[in-house]
Amino acid sequence: MHDVVIVGAGPVGLFLACELGLAGCSVLVLEREPELHSPFKAKLLGTRGLSAASVEAFYRRGMLHQLLTASGVHDDPGADPDAPEPSPPRGVGHFAGMVLDPAQVDVTALPYRLPSPAMEGMLTYLEAVETLLSEQASQLGVEIRHGVTVSGIAQNDEGAVAQAGEHEYAARWVVGCDGGRSAVRGLAGFEFVGTEPQFTGYTMHATVADSEMLRSGINLTPTGMYLQPSEGHIGMVDFDGGAFDRSQQPTRDHLQAVLRRVSGTDVTLGDVHLASSFTDRAMQTTTYRRGRVLLAGDAAHIHSPLGGQGLNTGIGDAMNLGWKLAATVHGYAPDGLLDTYTRERHPIGAGVLDWSRAQVVAMRPDPHGQAVQGVVRDLIGTRDGTTYVFERMSGSSIRYDLGSEHPLVGRNAPDLRLENGTRLGDLMRDGRGVALDFSTDRCLRGSAMGWEGRMRYAAGPARNDLGLGAVLVRPDGIVVWAGDRVPDREAFERAAGHWFGSPEI
Repeated sequence: MHDVVIVGAGPVGLFLACELGLAGCSVLVLEREPELHSPFKAKLLGTRGLSAASVEAFYRRGMLHQLLTASGVHDDPGADPDAPEPSPPRGVGHFAGMVLDPAQVDVTALPYRLPSPAMEGMLTYLEAVETLLSEQASQLGVEIRHGVTVSGIAQNDEGAVAQAGEHEYAARWVVGCDGGRSAVRGLAGFEFVGTEPQFTGYTMHATVADSEMLRSGINLTPTGMYLQPSEGHIGMVDFDGGAFDRSQQPTRDHLQAVLRRVSGTDVTLGDVHLASSFTDRAMQTTTYRRGRVLLAGDAAHIHSPLGGQGLNTGIGDAMNLGWKLAATVHGYAPDGLLDTYTRERHPIGAGVLDWSRAQVVAMRPDPHGQAVQGVVRDLIGTRDGTTYVFERMSGSSIRYDLGSEHPLVGRNAPDLRLENGTRLGDLMRDGRGVALDFSTDRCLRGSAMGWEGRMRYAAGPARNDLGLGAVLVRPDGIVVWAGDRVPDREAFERAAGHWFGSPEI
């Protein structure tokens, strides 16, 4: 019996497998597809945007350089990590097709943003991410089996079984990371609720006979939207109420008709090399856990892929769940720790769905949608508006309610750097929590030793301590306690016990 069976070898399932493998759990990953490689995951149609928070997740596990190399990125997304102060971001993205100006971001409104090797988002593609994570998982002892279709889920108080034909895969826990059409979600009886689609979207790699008729970039039109990030790579949004039968492959004639309609041109498509469709259906399970079965990523929440929030939300799920499930497997998790996964991540998923719905309203090609679009364009054209969107898109707006009034508690930790050059991100590579002590007398050293196997302790003056005396950071990078200039040992110990269990000694 494995500790954990993960169903789905996409980026979310593989990232979770790496987290669990790093923590010493025995993990089996089951993937329906017979092989990793697919033309829909390669460059062009497989292109995805990683937010700064997602890039930071790779950085904190020592995979940033490999990610950059695999993605063909030759310039670190952190700009200048040695700068004394953070610079404005190099990109913000778009809201409902309206591109934002990164120079408008007010960095003074982000007091806990510090220079880091992973300050910026980046473009990658699914095959690069999955190949990297698959190799990392294998090095950590994770077993990955392709060509296995899960057809049943059974569970009791002691564990769960994933059934695939005549085979049964028993584990103490099963996690469904098997995408928007998740088998695990249905088989385990999760309730899935939300809103039905207003549009069908398409993405394709095609030859365009008269490409000069199409504008590059993102184009909102009176009949929908189309985008052309590069020649021959075209995306379209057709407000048909989701009427297209997505069980069918879109034909060249259908794609040409949609492109002509949304672009308002007589453009002609030549060969269509690859094409896929999607909708803005926005659904979420009411909980992320039922007994011994959990969900993460698109298995737990689906929405329009516009804005690239799905992959990033899923990686956030995996980071949040991994260390909590590992602590539960190893028996030192404090009571209720695993339930904080749903409590923390469900509101984040719900917020992403609403973010997606809001963009759909602003893109609608009717007088109401165009009126909303005009108002939104004015708002996001302001400094405050651009900063707000940047915080949402980068993940820096996320703050879990952990019951503390300190403004840093519940947030993603800044990449604090000691005078000796050691960064917080460097200290997190082994998957443990981190206690950073900036006090002159290292007053938390004795206390931290009680959790030595679950957290690292590092002390010394910081290049910029942000007015802090010490911080305690969970393995997923969330600050759970922050002390001022003179840290409170008892408060530190209470926080450590609450999140890391009883002391080891």
